[in-house]
Amino acid sequence: MALYEAWKRVSIDSQNQPVKHIWDDYMAKEKVVYANILKKKITRIEGTVTKLAEEFRMLPMHVAAFLDGIHEAVDGVPEPLDGVTEETEIAFDIDFARLYKQMVAYKAEELYNLPEWETIFTPEEQRSLYTEQKKSHTVVRNDPKIGRNDPCSCNSGKKYKKCCGAV
Repeated sequence: MALYEAWKRVSIDSQNQPVKHIWDDYMAKEKVVYANILKKKITRIEGTVTKLAEEFRMLPMHVAAFLDGIHEAVDGVPEPLDGVTEETEIAFDIDFARLYKQMVAYKAEELYNLPEWETIFTPEEQRSLYTEQKKSHTVVRNDPKIGRNDPCSCNSGKKYKKCCGAV
């Protein structure tokens, strides 16, 4: 069985809810991995899943979960993760700014607030990256909003709520 599937089987219960003690254990390990990456300023991760599991002091299925969490912040993680096995070769470079912003996007406070980030970015740089990420999802409207009772913009002569705004 693929590692990611094994991870999902043990970490999600029959009601599709996370199994708290499994996730708590994993997240503690994940936090240590990220702290080491930051402290040592590791910019490239490579090796088989088995080798990475040994380096990270995790189970191979935890490495699959780690890859699931980091894949949007790096290029080179195999997708889909369903095919990842213990022999799968992994190789990707880490862009710390992209990783930090992805942690902010995931709302992973326990990760983007790690003190080890201070070895990578100043507090001002961290605030700037945080703000940049938060603003990247802010939608700014330049066109005035059409009210429900305004004439429809399609020029039908009907109120918007009775025309294009009808649900």
